[in-house]
Amino acid sequence: MSEKSSSSSSDEDVDPESGQPLELGGVLSKWTNYIHGWQDRWVVLKNNTLSYYKSEDEREYGCRGSLCLSKAVITPHEFDECRFDVSVNDSVWYLRAEDPEHRLQWIESIELHKAESGYGSETSLRRHGSMLSLTSAASALSSTSTSSFKKGHRLREKLAEMETFRDILCRQVDTLQKYFDSCADAVSKDEFQRDRVEDDDDDFPTSARPDSEYNHNNNGSKEKLFSPASPKGINGIDFKGEAITFKATTAGILSTLSHCIELMVKREDSWQKRLDKELEKRRKVEDAYKSAVNELKKKSHYGGPDYEEGPNSLINEEEFFDAVEAALDRQDKIEEQCQSEKVRKPRLTLASPSDAYSTIGTHRFANKVEETVQNHMAYSIQEVGGDANWQLVVEEGEMKVYRREVEENGIVLDPLKATHAVKGVTGHEVCHYFWDTAVRLDWETTIENFHVVEKLSDNAIIVYQTHKRVWPASQRDVLYLSAIRMIPPRNENDPDTWLVCNFSVDHDDALPTNRCVRAKINVAMICQTLVSPPEGDKEISRDNIMCKINYIANVNPGGWAPASVLRAVAKREYPKFLKRFTSYVQEKTAGKPILF
Repeated sequence: MSEKSSSSSSDEDVDPESGQPLELGGVLSKWTNYIHGWQDRWVVLKNNTLSYYKSEDEREYGCRGSLCLSKAVITPHEFDECRFDVSVNDSVWYLRAEDPEHRLQWIESIELHKAESGYGSETSLRRHGSMLSLTSAASALSSTSTSSFKKGHRLREKLAEMETFRDILCRQVDTLQKYFDSCADAVSKDEFQRDRVEDDDDDFPTSARPDSEYNHNNNGSKEKLFSPASPKGINGIDFKGEAITFKATTAGILSTLSHCIELMVKREDSWQKRLDKELEKRRKVEDAYKSAVNELKKKSHYGGPDYEEGPNSLINEEEFFDAVEAALDRQDKIEEQCQSEKVRKPRLTLASPSDAYSTIGTHRFANKVEETVQNHMAYSIQEVGGDANWQLVVEEGEMKVYRREVEENGIVLDPLKATHAVKGVTGHEVCHYFWDTAVRLDWETTIENFHVVEKLSDNAIIVYQTHKRVWPASQRDVLYLSAIRMIPPRNENDPDTWLVCNFSVDHDDALPTNRCVRAKINVAMICQTLVSPPEGDKEISRDNIMCKINYIANVNPGGWAPASVLRAVAKREYPKFLKRFTSYVQEKTAGKPILF
């Protein structure tokens, strides 16, 4: 970071000519939002104002924001040694310097500008020092009030009286200043005339001058006699009268200030009593509220409607999370028992030829499907680093799960992206089993029931499904269009790519009900088949193929639940889902012909 000023001393930071703090400019990192995070900005501190620009080169286009530092609060961060916050009312800037030394320099400079911003600052006192000194000297002569105020006057009237005193005092200072200037001029003229008399004494005999022009002193010598100036002889100013009036004015100011302070003290005592009463009322109300909540907890049975999902639920986040985790653990145990007891019947689920899956279709949702496919394809190739603010939350072998935290109206809408690599299967096979409803319940353990609402084409259907309830969360249902597509390669080197997209739609045969909360989804599974050449003349086997999976999920739960719970459940369940599903595909395709 480069600054125009790098001093830490308040004396060095002040311009000796104007008495104002020097300008400071440099690069600081500023928090923008959850999407872009910290961004470098050119920050300028000048004339009690903190401004920032996108860069130093763009200063000519104007600043992007500014803060007046008169009432600013500067807060160094408790843990981050390079960060400090500047807040004015509801506006807060989060800033980071490159090191603690630069942070200290910025904080000291901002505090200096803030201190020099008001009338009571050191610079203001220096500018008005002569008048303040004159007032203090005059007020020290007397503490007796000559103002005509009454004790019953209100504070507003006293402040108006102070304004009047100020105007009178300014006029008196001007008058006295004129008198002092006239006195200084008279003294200068007197010294000039004395010099001329001494020159004349050297050129002419003293006997040539009449004795009446000289004054004989005690030593017998002669001095030139000048008529002294009378008290009213200089511009007609009565110095003694003006001094008395000046003294009376300053005494009146002191008395009025004393009365203002007395009124403010009384008001402070009155407001303090009111504050104490309000604090006591608040304490009683809080005690009554706690008592009522405890009574309500005693009367309510655990698991009742007051403990259901919602922002006003009586169950706290920790208990909510424990309950959800316990319910998920029970479901996992039940599923393991069912898998070990049941023998899966072989299902004939041969996929259609690739040509049937490469067409767009002519149904009413065809354009929407095509738009969604293109968006997911573009989204899948985006990097997870940089300004996208993705966080790696799970890494297990070839599988990585990324999350970006997003909330809207208190509801968690975190986009999720997962990458995985599975050996021995093709992208066509993975997408086929993910899309085919005939085998859905073989690998999907969170579904309670589902049915196909409408078949739009050979590769597009509308599905309604309800998910198993995990207490204390409400039960969810989903209505979505599911389509499978083969993505045509752009050139001969592109790998075979398949895609399944599931996105929420509306349908008259599956309207929302009060029994479930309708969730919204936009999910895609994109699979690419990578083939390594076999040795010699051997045919391609499953040992030579691998499927690269990109799984993208955007889920709106449709209702409120604690953010920490939703994120913890997503972190736990998505990796389990991917591992369970890919293991199922490997099991189903083992020993079978490869389906490209």
